[in-house]
Amino acid sequence: MPTLAETLAAYAVGERSAPLSDEVRHHARRALIDWFAALLPGALLAPATLLAEGLADELDHGKAIVYGSNRRASLRAAALINATASHTIEFDDIFRDAVYHPGCPVIGAALAAAQARGASGDALLRAIVVGYEVSTRIGVAVQPSHYKFWHTTGTIGTFGAAAAVASILGATAEQTAHALANAGTFAAALQQAFRSDAMSKPLHAGHAADAGAMAALGAARGVTGALDVLEGEAGFGAAMSVNPNWAAVTDGLGSRYNITQMTFKNHGCCGHTFAAIDAALVLQEKHRFSHRDVARISVGGYRATLDVTGRKSVATPFEGRFSTPFTVAMALVHGSVRLVAFEPHRLADAEVQALMQKVDVFIDPACDAAFPGARSARVTITLRDGREFSHFQPTRKGDPEMPLSDAELEAKFFELSEPAVGTPAARGLLARLWRIDSTDDVGLVPQALAQAAE
Repeated sequence: MPTLAETLAAYAVGERSAPLSDEVRHHARRALIDWFAALLPGALLAPATLLAEGLADELDHGKAIVYGSNRRASLRAAALINATASHTIEFDDIFRDAVYHPGCPVIGAALAAAQARGASGDALLRAIVVGYEVSTRIGVAVQPSHYKFWHTTGTIGTFGAAAAVASILGATAEQTAHALANAGTFAAALQQAFRSDAMSKPLHAGHAADAGAMAALGAARGVTGALDVLEGEAGFGAAMSVNPNWAAVTDGLGSRYNITQMTFKNHGCCGHTFAAIDAALVLQEKHRFSHRDVARISVGGYRATLDVTGRKSVATPFEGRFSTPFTVAMALVHGSVRLVAFEPHRLADAEVQALMQKVDVFIDPACDAAFPGARSARVTITLRDGREFSHFQPTRKGDPEMPLSDAELEAKFFELSEPAVGTPAARGLLARLWRIDSTDDVGLVPQALAQAAE
């Protein structure tokens, strides 16, 4: 019997030449556009800028691009820095059932590899699809127990990056299996790293991209790994999950594409806050009250809503992005939770700070039982005049059941990218990304961006 790594590798190699439907191609382009939307502003911020300083010896040679500076770099350096940058502002995509942000590690690694090897747009899209499918399926198999201690983007993302880079390199099935095998022993990212204000969380995505790329580069040259690293008695599943459901890895593999079921963020913060934000805005729109009318707010969610985003004191952008009380208050006071919400004047906004103290977060048993397949919240708002309104939000705006349209995705792209690179560059880049599978060289994307930004 082939191991899981061998089964996934056979799928990955077959996907390089199998017919790819227009629907899957379209969703791969949407994922790439959404990734750039999060990348471009994040590339101008720490920790990506600090990594570029620390890895100065890796820059100004090679064919991959480090965004922000648009400097050339080695494949691994570009994958590390760009994947980190794309996870910094918390606007990156989500595969809900795996509690996972695949775009950061997978696209970060795949694009760097495609640029380094001069791959076509078609090859890039196929690599993205392969990376998403391989990693999201492993992610589903090890959840929900994996998420108790581990940050899925840093762990599962390593498999996705390895699969994507192996695809770009044209690795054989045997080589791809060994890339996945070594990715499994490189994978790590602890949740404690984002329970307080630190730069570790975006670094998790960067490390996954880099480690996965290293696994693929080595395997393509003959470096071997333990092929049963996933299901082995001392392997990834045994160490980092409880009773993993390995059947989920191959269920529908090659016929049902998880990349068509992505969540694209509609708010610039942790996804565990989204259902509560959406519910609060629904109540405000329906009942026409002001934030000044609110006496108290009760938010019932799943465990991560409380454990990861339950903080009631915020002073930094990181703390704000990981606070349901703050983001709900911000939404009710200002109408949205976008990038400006985490600028110093908004973090210190007296009305937001006062309202967030009226928000209590607790675990709702029904919401908790539905996690991770549903990200729900039950919000009750009591007004100062005694009126009380409740709303159950079964999913989030941006989830597959309430997706962002192409037009809404484009609006998000422009909102995030134009301040970073300017309107001409943003518009030119978007046009190229929509037709990326028909371009001959993915190097045209960063070149156009760099020229337009000058």
